[in-house]
Amino acid sequence: MKILSIDSATAAATCAILDDDNVLGEITFNYKKQHSLILMPIIDELFNNTGMSISDIDAFVASKGPGSFTGLRIGLSTIKGLSQGTGKPFVTVSTLDSLAYNLAYTDGIICPILDALRDNVYTALYTFNNCELNRITDYINISIDELINMLKDKNCNISFVGDGVPKFREKLIAHLPKISFAPAHLNLAKASSLGELGLKLLSKGTFDDLYASVPIYLRKPQAEREYEEKMRQNKNE
Repeated sequence: MKILSIDSATAAATCAILDDDNVLGEITFNYKKQHSLILMPIIDELFNNTGMSISDIDAFVASKGPGSFTGLRIGLSTIKGLSQGTGKPFVTVSTLDSLAYNLAYTDGIICPILDALRDNVYTALYTFNNCELNRITDYINISIDELINMLKDKNCNISFVGDGVPKFREKLIAHLPKISFAPAHLNLAKASSLGELGLKLLSKGTFDDLYASVPIYLRKPQAEREYEEKMRQNKNE
């Protein structure tokens, strides 16, 4: 099965074409360009360099977050449009799942952390057993201090991965004894990892509904939060 996979939930825009277990091509761009400007050119470049076209794709995979509100909407809308236009199915996978999958076959706990601003992170905890990634918590949005408290009593190595690692590395080292960190190139979301997880779902006949599929936000958009805060202030005056 040939799939096109994209992840635009973080600052990095990443796209890949997979043919079953073979990654035919992958492009990741992580430097000061809006997803709305870069995503379709990346997809077009992938097709040009693999000699393929949209008609060769059997299914699509998109990130459902959590992450950037705008990025998630752009990525999912792109995949929904391609799915509807071609009549091919699509499935969504969490960016946290794909980041954890970057550290497949790692012992202990895998903890992806995405920077959610104001010293908060999007995270979940995973283990990798019997060649399968297992999520052992819900997807959560918590402060880095709350995450540290949650992990203090874990009697095993904890491996951190994600774009929150550079920001919080020193604090994690200072408070947690048995930890390790992914190398820099694995801290970025990878469309190939997202695609492999999506392929597992598609091979089981699992796919998303075009109209019901929505991103995982975990918190309200900033504009909505600011509006609610303004309303509370006005009410208290």
